[in-house]
Amino acid sequence: MEKPYGLTMRSVIKNEEDKILVLRRHPKSKTQPHKWELPGGKIEKGEFFDEALVREVKEETNLNVKVGDFCEAVQDDYPHKRTVQLIMYSKEITGEVEISDEHDDWKWAGIDEIKSLDITSSLEKIIKKKNGKL
Repeated sequence: MEKPYGLTMRSVIKNEEDKILVLRRHPKSKTQPHKWELPGGKIEKGEFFDEALVREVKEETNLNVKVGDFCEAVQDDYPHKRTVQLIMYSKEITGEVEISDEHDDWKWAGIDEIKSLDITSSLEKIIKKKNGKL
């Protein structure tokens, strides 16, 4: 049987110091537990991808964002599904970071620090495709 595809939105959110917000997945997560990732999540049926990105960022970080430019797209294969992730830059960011229970830690980090963390396979692919820059 073919594995189903899912579509996921992720956001590159930068602060005034040009550091990127990364979240650490909860240790009980089904996929890639305790790894660092960009904020975002699954698109719900009938939802536009930009609405999904804004909703997921709000749910996971409590930040309000507007969708900026396209960053990258990657595919991840898991035992039970395949996902395509669209990564967008966010702009006009407001609010204070408060993470949901899907994650257990967060930080603002420069790209070199992010590369030294235990990151998700999709974030590794994004960094590689962008030649080490976000």
